[in-house]
Amino acid sequence: MTVINVNESNFKQQVLDADVPVLVDFWAEWCGPCRAMAPVLEDYANDHAGKVVIAKLNVDENPNLAGQYRITSIPALKLFSKGEVAAEVIGARPKAQLEKDLAGHVA
Repeated sequence: MTVINVNESNFKQQVLDADVPVLVDFWAEWCGPCRAMAPVLEDYANDHAGKVVIAKLNVDENPNLAGQYRITSIPALKLFSKGEVAAEVIGARPKAQLEKDLAGHVA
């Protein structure tokens, strides 16, 4: 399973400079829909092992990154590829919908 925690000190190395696409989950401890997405993201990571990394970023602990990427609603998922945002998904959703949302971006 490829789920990592990222923060302001390791974001560039773990996300922007990554060799594979990285799906960043902007979340917070108090957010119910964010907690509901955790097992969906773990399943997605298992299904796409080696093709995508799931990175969890706590917006309360990393407000500068949340602001930089204009996070106004969580959960917010941003797929980074080669250092750029390639796709965005806002809100909780079932895995089948997440697969559709990211099709074409993750092998």
